[in-house]
Order: sequence, then C-alpha cells, then structure tokens
Amino acid sequence: MNIALPIITLVVGLIGGFFIGVYYLRRQMTTMQNDPEMLQKVAKQMGYNLNGKQMQRAQQMMKNGNPPGRPAAGKGQSRKK
Repeated sequence: MNIALPIITLVVGLIGGFFIGVYYLRRQMTTMQNDPEMLQKVAKQMGYNLNGKQMQRAQQMMKNGNPPGRPAAGKGQSRKK
C-alpha cells in the first residue's frame, strides 16, 4: 500500500496534465487564428516570412482545421489506384 499511493498520484497527475495541456493548446490556437500578428510572430520564429496572401491562407487553414497539402473533405480530386 505504501507504493500504490504515489503511483496512483503520478498517473492521475499525468492524465490531468495532459488534458490541461490540450485545453491550453486549443485555446492558444483559437487566439492565434483570430490574431494575425501572433500568427506572423510564430511564422517568423519558425523561419518563415509570410506575405498578406500567405497569411490569409494560413488563417483559413487554421479556421477549417485543414492541414496543409490536403484538400478539404469532399473537395479536390479522388485518388488514383
């Protein structure tokens, strides 16, 4: 019983930390898509310099939840086999 309590506490802490991290990340992404200056700042930190058209496209992708290089659901050409 002496070892069970710290292990249970660790597992609960890890699970709680994960969900708090997911919540925080989602909140930051929502804030970023509404704030072009923040998006530009993150792009510069990653080594990209976005012009106006690229900025609009990045905001649109974030708004749709669509990763780059993949067409939106129901749009684009079908895959060839």
